[in-house]
Amino acid sequence: MSERIDTVRTVEAPEGVELALHVAGPYPRALAYVLDFMLRNSITSVLSVFALAGSVGWAVILLTMFVLEWFYPVVFELTMQGATPGKRVLGLRVLRDDGTPVGWRESVLRNMLSAVDFLPGLWGAGFISMLLSRDGKRLGDRVAGTLVVYVARHETLRNLPAAEPLHPPVALTLEEQSALVEFAARKPSWSDARAAELAGHLAGVTGESGAAGVDKLLGLAVWVEGGR
Repeated sequence: MSERIDTVRTVEAPEGVELALHVAGPYPRALAYVLDFMLRNSITSVLSVFALAGSVGWAVILLTMFVLEWFYPVVFELTMQGATPGKRVLGLRVLRDDGTPVGWRESVLRNMLSAVDFLPGLWGAGFISMLLSRDGKRLGDRVAGTLVVYVARHETLRNLPAAEPLHPPVALTLEEQSALVEFAARKPSWSDARAAELAGHLAGVTGESGAAGVDKLLGLAVWVEGGR
């Protein structure tokens, strides 16, 4: 069952590089929804003071509730790299099926269909859809062509030596990407001579040897980790 709830999906990015996406299951997504729900309710509660203004005040409150219900996730997904505040706390992000950032069309579709996912109550249809999908897709995700994945790149990127991101000259397998990142992460513990020696084994990929080869490998590692 755990393989059906949290899985790793391999996709080929437009640049020709394979990416491993860790798909999020129902539990973390439910927690993210609860956090967003609480935030929306907090905003509505603060605005309840407008009720003192009579019918005009209630109109403001109802309009705000409508906007928060339907456009809150869309605005955050389009402006905050595919993550609402709740998803950001849980380390989640919405992407297209090919691993590229979600666009307005996909975001609007997946969120407008949340009403269908909620049927017949308590996200029943969406939950069943997620259990039946190897990618944990609710109905809105199926129609929009989106995935909700874990984001764990930024912390790793901060631990890598500073380097200018370098686009790989060829498509890299997941094993090759992992080797690049491991090389960059361990490079500070090696002498320059040792790093140059290891980089020489990949001269066929980088076209360089010695210090220049090390620099290219570091650039490739930073690119793989999302620094592009």
